Amino acid sequence: MKVLVTGAAGFIGSYVVQALLEKEISVVAVDNLSTGKLTNLTENVPFYKIDITDKALENVFQTESPDYVIHLAAQSSVIESMINPVEDCQSNILGTLNILRFAKQYGVKKCVVASTAAVYGNPTIFPVGEDSKLSPLSFYALSKLSAENYILLYEKLFNLSSTILRFSNVYGPKQPNGVITSLIECLVEGETPIIYDGNQTRDFIYVKDIAQACIQSMLSKQTGIFNISSNRELSIKQLYKEITDAMGVHTEPVYEILRDGEIERSVLSNVKAIASLGWTPTYHLEEGLKETINHYVNLSISINY
Repeated sequence: MKVLVTGAAGFIGSYVVQALLEKEISVVAVDNLSTGKLTNLTENVPFYKIDITDKALENVFQTESPDYVIHLAAQSSVIESMINPVEDCQSNILGTLNILRFAKQYGVKKCVVASTAAVYGNPTIFPVGEDSKLSPLSFYALSKLSAENYILLYEKLFNLSSTILRFSNVYGPKQPNGVITSLIECLVEGETPIIYDGNQTRDFIYVKDIAQACIQSMLSKQTGIFNISSNRELSIKQLYKEITDAMGVHTEPVYEILRDGEIERSVLSNVKAIASLGWTPTYHLEEGLKETINHYVNLSISINY
């Protein structure tokens, strides 16, 4: 069995690659290194520095003949999507379409594709199920939803088996951005964190649980759309208290107004994924925060010494 992982040198991708290797599954890694780092990958993994929008991507499918694709490469910043919607579209829609056409052409058995809770916008019923109303509030969410529709139509028209995973807010060591990373880094460096509003809620899921969800989805006969989440709602103010308590610091943050495109409330139901995919999250927030905090504390020590 051979799995092609796009975005393999990135935050989530590197954990997926590692989890696959631990199961003794062959991996082919693709990443354009715009945000990913080669140091996130082990040396024994075949690596191709290619953008998913590039026609040269076909060479990878032709050469490696992957059985499965786990597609994680994306423009993933809400803020960046509002500044550069064209670039966001190129990566998230055209890039995904490139993956789909080569997967079909070269006989890939199944694609697992990362999507996002952002496609739900500001829902009114919680926790949010997969059949909830879709109402993107940012170009990022819109591009991911558009990609979902291409994936579903490819399966309908060409029988390309696919599973779409709508991730809630992923966190963990090596994350280049994100609220948990930002807050921890500020506190480690002795800086005052900025919190935008703080009353907005999120559903935080540890990256190792995400990696296992990707693999279980790949191995499962089930296709369709699944929320991958902790099913726990937490405000950013509550999150900050959890982090400061875990770190033993009590710095008062600076509060500013909520930014454009940000969702006010988010918690996803993971009932369908647990029932259908043979997956369940194993990390509680306290455990995930402990590993993440230790990573950034140790990183700071190694940099300073």
